[in-house]
Amino acid sequence: MRNGWRKRRRERCETRQDRGPSGLSLLPWLLMGMGSLSHLISGEAANPWLGLAGLLAFNTLYIAIVFRAFDRVRRETATTWVLLGALAAVTFALAAGYGREWLLLFPLLGLALGAVARGGRELRLLTFPLVAAVGVVTFWRDGWDSAGIVYGTFISTMVTAAILALNETVGELRATREELARSAVEKERLRFSRDLHDLLGHTLSVIVVKSEAARRLAPRDLDAALGQVADIESVGRQALTEIREAVTGYREGSLGTELDRARDALSSADVEPVVRRSGPPLEPAAEALLGWVVREAATNVVRHADATRCEIAVASGPERVRLTVTDDGRRPAPDTNTGTGTATGTGTGTGTGTGAGAPGSGLRGLRERLSAAGGTLTAGPAPNGGFRLTAELPVTAELPAPGDPDTAAHPS
Repeated sequence: MRNGWRKRRRERCETRQDRGPSGLSLLPWLLMGMGSLSHLISGEAANPWLGLAGLLAFNTLYIAIVFRAFDRVRRETATTWVLLGALAAVTFALAAGYGREWLLLFPLLGLALGAVARGGRELRLLTFPLVAAVGVVTFWRDGWDSAGIVYGTFISTMVTAAILALNETVGELRATREELARSAVEKERLRFSRDLHDLLGHTLSVIVVKSEAARRLAPRDLDAALGQVADIESVGRQALTEIREAVTGYREGSLGTELDRARDALSSADVEPVVRRSGPPLEPAAEALLGWVVREAATNVVRHADATRCEIAVASGPERVRLTVTDDGRRPAPDTNTGTGTATGTGTGTGTGTGAGAPGSGLRGLRERLSAAGGTLTAGPAPNGGFRLTAELPVTAELPAPGDPDTAAHPS
């Protein structure tokens, strides 16, 4: 029960903070004008009815201005500045005509100016002329005894402007923080959808190929068909493990593992795999990125290339590493989500053959991953026929951070 009460009180406090101050917060300062009213009631003021009309005009203008000051649109209109000018004229007229307690209207005028001008250029242009004029009227009416009025006018103007400007900035920062939080959630959602696409696209392609192989082998070679079924079970279990690791954020790609899986998937699809790897070992980040490329490229070959041979070559040097996947298919291998197409490292694409169009989200997602790590990805027809995909990376490449705008621009 106590925890529920505390929660409700905290929510009410947060609601009040979100609303921020309003014109009502500046109305209590009108009590400073009570001395002027007392001066009228006591009968000491000349022309009391004229003074009363001036005091009513001052209060009306002050209330109108402070309420407009907390509405950004209305605050910046010419009407607000006209009202502020009228308030200044009434204030100087009453202070010059009556002096004494009426001089306390000057700090209220400064408070209204600070609420309207805040941290703008107008504040710097108007504050010091206002304070100088207040000093002239104050010394003329009451001499040095009322020097505090001049100081009070300056302080009320500057402090009000500073507090309201700071409150406005805090509100903008709070709104920006909420927007960044929403943006981070959206980018993480896009990143996760891209990872699931890359994981499941390859795995489901392998399952489909092995299922077809088992169906063909079952009538004449039951043992071989059962071997394919066992492979399907193994691939399915591995897919479940990878999905769990992706969900928990602990999945790390291994190029060697992906090469083995690609070799197995290609063999199951009656495509001769040729894997060559040379050069020193790679950093984990570079291996993970190239592992994604191998997975996507092998999936495309199995599903679309109609190839009989696929060569995967990895060559690492002192500064950069290159991965090349070449097949001898009769037409360019399309991406996993589109028809036939070729993609370039610059993000452009042209289609040939059937289903021409822009590159799909698979190659596009890979290109964004590599680009964020300082690499490139090119794909298109090979010189001797077939299709070739080439990826290059710095050996010191780093994995893009989750939610990075370059890697989360498109769901894969």
